[in-house]
Parts: sequence; C-alpha cells; structure tokens
Amino acid sequence: MSSLSLAVRDSSTMLRRNLLHARRYPSLTLNLLLTPIMLLLLFVYIFGDAMSTGISGGPDRSAYIAYVVPGLLLMTIGSTVVGTAVSVSTDMTEGIIARFRTMAIHRPSVLIGHVVGSVLQCIASVVLVGAVAVAIGFRSTDATALEWLAAFALLVLFATALTWIAVGMGLISPNAEAASNNAMPLILLPLLSSAFTPIDSMPGWFQPIAEYQPFTPAIETLRGLLLGSAIGNNGWLAVVWCLGLAVLGYFWSTSKFNGDPK
Repeated sequence: MSSLSLAVRDSSTMLRRNLLHARRYPSLTLNLLLTPIMLLLLFVYIFGDAMSTGISGGPDRSAYIAYVVPGLLLMTIGSTVVGTAVSVSTDMTEGIIARFRTMAIHRPSVLIGHVVGSVLQCIASVVLVGAVAVAIGFRSTDATALEWLAAFALLVLFATALTWIAVGMGLISPNAEAASNNAMPLILLPLLSSAFTPIDSMPGWFQPIAEYQPFTPAIETLRGLLLGSAIGNNGWLAVVWCLGLAVLGYFWSTSKFNGDPK
C-alpha cells in the first residue's frame, strides 16, 4: 500500500475508535452540551424581555432569540471541544499512546482521528442546539442557500480550529481534570464576547476584551449570514482567526505528540 493509503486507513481506524468511545461514554459530551442549551433557555425565557429592550428598543423576546442563537451555536463548539482535550489527555496518561508508538501505524493518524471525530461531534451538537432554538422560536427566513452554505462552512472551520487547540491542551495536561480546566477558556470566551449583548453597550474599558478575540468576529459573521445583518470586516477577521488558530494548534499538537515521551 502507498503511504497515502496507509495514512487514510489508519486515520479511519482511529476515527472509528474515537466515535465508538463517544457512543459508549456519552456522559461527558452530554454534560458539555447542556451548558449552551441551559444558557439558551435561561437568557430567552428569564432575561429575554429585559435584554431585548436594549437591542430592539422594546420587550421583544423573538428579537432576542434571533440575536443570541448565533453566539450560542459557536459556544456549543467551544463546549464540545473541551471533551476532546479530556479524551486526548486520557489517551496520553492511560498508556494506549505508548502502545500505538510501538505499532506500525501512521503516527499522525492518532491525532487526525481525534480531530475529525471532534468536528463531527461539534456539528452534531450544533444541530441539536439549533433544533432547540427553532423549537422555541428562532427563524432565519431571509438567508439564501449560499448564505446557509457559508454559515455551515464557518462552523466547520471554527470547530476545526478550536479542536486543534483543544488537542494541544490535552497533550500538555497531566490528567483529565487538568485538561478540562485548561480548556475552560473555550467556554468562558463566548461569555466575554458579543454573544449575549452588543459590544457598544458594554463599559468602555471592557469593549476591547470583547472585540479583539476569536469568538466575536465569528459570531457577527454567523449572525450576518443567518439574519441579514451587516458583516463588515468580521467575515475576513473570522477566517483569519480560524486559520491562525488551526495552524497554531496543529503545529503545537504535532510537536508535543512527536516529542519524546516522558
């Protein structure tokens, strides 16, 4: 078999392994998935009328649903990839990686299996959260087929970028608990972005924190694609953030994984 055929075969095997683990032990993914769902229900039904006053000028819960859903879809990705960091750390500390190092397999396939499996789980989680959002009133009637395709591509690209970062976090963590703590910023950053409230309504000293981070341009781009609002420079900023994080995470993860085991 050619090197490419071996790489594809071994990566497919590792992908099946990770998907089987996710199916057999779904508690971690479900726990992480509950966070954006609970926030969606909390902000819509408890704070929806009050928050919408600052956005639409009056108590209009449907307007706030439309505003908050794009941010929560990206927050769902951040929550899901925390499980990837935990899974990678568990593999590194339980000895299975040491066993893989002694086998005649394509070495990067171990990480590729984690990354592809995580992206698939992210998309499935986004679909589930999106279904809950539609059930409580979210609508995107003005988006064209091309805009829906662009929104899907952005979600996949964002999931890939955060997954590679999460893999690196898992590789540097001594145990699963540390991996979960190290990846916690991927859940906290959306709370400090424009996901729940416009940036111009925040205190002046806090606005740069919310603006100059990866989640805000991605949220504004997704919001523009689904709702027809202005995207401005956020489109290319989101792509640059995603590509930059993906490249950084890839080289960080592969260098740590290929290094001498401790």
